[in-house]
Amino acid sequence: MPGAPTVTETIEMAQSRHFCIEQQQLVFSNGEARTYERLVSKGYGAVLVVPILDAEHFLLIREWASGTERYELGFPKGKIDAGETPEQAALREAMEEVGYGAKQLTCLHVPLTLAPAYMTHRIHVVLAQELYVAQAEGDEPEPLEVIAWRWDELDALMMRDDFTEARSIAALWLAKRYLSQGQVNDAG
Repeated sequence: MPGAPTVTETIEMAQSRHFCIEQQQLVFSNGEARTYERLVSKGYGAVLVVPILDAEHFLLIREWASGTERYELGFPKGKIDAGETPEQAALREAMEEVGYGAKQLTCLHVPLTLAPAYMTHRIHVVLAQELYVAQAEGDEPEPLEVIAWRWDELDALMMRDDFTEARSIAALWLAKRYLSQGQVNDAG
């Protein structure tokens, strides 16, 4: 396996509240030079929470997605604030978006990437178990619809045209795998 390419120059092309667009000049180990562009995330990363309501149900939210210009089903998610661990951010996001806290929070995987060829964004998938009612004020522009979905109806969820986010699909697979290994804790 060749070594990583050498970055000979990095130029900031544009900046927004959430991202920076950079252009990088790279030289590969075989001497080939290329220009790459990437979106560099700001902040401390993000979390995606898989809230387990009970042995038969998990919770989804329906929220507006500007990228697809429609309402989408998915899991609660949000940025990690300064000084927060992924578990602390997941607890806060769960309370803000689904109205539940969790006594048990488990990171399921190393942070997932979205499009690693051109984005630095990483998101931690956190399983939230032993839920209890607890609400916190969030930054959503409108109330989110919370939907309890049955584990035995996963095929129907996967076929919906409003459940398309790859992060949510990957998180569901990771949660199902973890729970199938006998690590389930019912709400209590």
